[in-house]
Amino acid sequence: MTLKHAEKRRRRDGKCFNEKRFFSNRSLFTLFLPLIIEQGLEYTVGMAASMMVAQVGESAVSGVSLVDFVMALIISIFAALATGGSVIAGQYLGHEDKQNATNAANQLVKSALLLSVVITILLYLGKPLILNYLFGSISKEVSDAANHYFMIVTISVPFLALYNSGAAIFRTIGNAKLPMKVMLAMNILNVAGNAILVSGFHIGVVGVAILTLVSRIGAALIILFLAHKKECELRLTNFFTETFDKAMIKRILNIGAPFGFENGMFYLGRLIVLSVVSMFGTASIAANSVAGTIVMFEALPGIAINLGLSVIISRCVGADDFEQANYYKRKVRAIIHIGFIISSAIVLLLMPIIMHVYNLSTQATFLTWTIVIAHAILMILIWPSGYMLPIVFRSAGDAKFPMIISSLSMIFCRIAFFYVFAIGFHMGMLGTWVAMFVDWGVKSLIYEWHDKNEKWTGFNAI
Repeated sequence: MTLKHAEKRRRRDGKCFNEKRFFSNRSLFTLFLPLIIEQGLEYTVGMAASMMVAQVGESAVSGVSLVDFVMALIISIFAALATGGSVIAGQYLGHEDKQNATNAANQLVKSALLLSVVITILLYLGKPLILNYLFGSISKEVSDAANHYFMIVTISVPFLALYNSGAAIFRTIGNAKLPMKVMLAMNILNVAGNAILVSGFHIGVVGVAILTLVSRIGAALIILFLAHKKECELRLTNFFTETFDKAMIKRILNIGAPFGFENGMFYLGRLIVLSVVSMFGTASIAANSVAGTIVMFEALPGIAINLGLSVIISRCVGADDFEQANYYKRKVRAIIHIGFIISSAIVLLLMPIIMHVYNLSTQATFLTWTIVIAHAILMILIWPSGYMLPIVFRSAGDAKFPMIISSLSMIFCRIAFFYVFAIGFHMGMLGTWVAMFVDWGVKSLIYEWHDKNEKWTGFNAI
């Protein structure tokens, strides 16, 4: 059903077309700001940890960054599953069906726990393959650091899955402050502990891994406890013993599985590229890692707001109000553009201080500066089209289209052009980022065309 058809149907049914907006400016602010703070805290802790590890040397930074790429792939899978549960629960809430919304939340947590245990076992079984072959040729020092970090951090995978699911539940009901507070408490513990173990006791990579594990366990336990309380609108019950609702899980997976596959392809492509980047030397690996951490702060407003946008669009679609969904799509896009300008300006102003703390080699420092500046410019121009619009499509139930486009673009743009720029044009590690920008541009054009045709307005996941 197109937007015009939806408008005609609502008018025919006697509904007031613009009777009331679901989300006021105040409610958008209270939804988006905690998400930005929460994501910012997460990135800050990651940067602080890498800075502390940098005191050990570039080999330690490289080893941790390599494993973090694998962990990012795993986290993206659980984030996709959580998105599927959030979209389904949100559409049920928009449809004023609280019972099914609560059931969706419980099935989400149960499924996430089971999947995470399986993935954890597979990670340990596949460790030799991951560390010895996936990253290509790396030095013994980098390999040792990666191995120590991997063995400890992998234990946290089930707790990551549970926290993501619990946080998604609270965001679905509009309570983004609670996950933010949980993340704040755990990040304070993480930073303080890292300062003691790494700087004080000089444990290095192992110290960072231990504190990462402890903070993730704490975050998961707290969020699940709060979601179990009676006053929680989408209350978790005994999800351990509750039977699987195959129909509900199928609805969740109809959104989460394509998104998970899309995320998996994204990080798999990055890992393939990373295995070749390792051939360019430790300076390139370190610069790629540090730049990758810094640009996340530039992209912070868009990444965080996208989490809230999923809640907004799913609620509108559940209420069968595509006009409001379209209205919030335009409004949130403008907010993201403004947010990017502000975040990029702040990051660039702080870059001299950040690079001084990292204390990288001259070559690595130059590469990092080049990436951060280019990323800021192109992100402001085209990122929302390539990464915000797919959120709108998925939240309406149109999950397969962005999966197909993103996967094809990853293969034929990001990976293929990486070899063209990095090796063919002798651009080295910088070629990976140029290929990524090409990927952004291609996806943006296709998604804008799909949005203009309004095909996503014909979907409903429940």
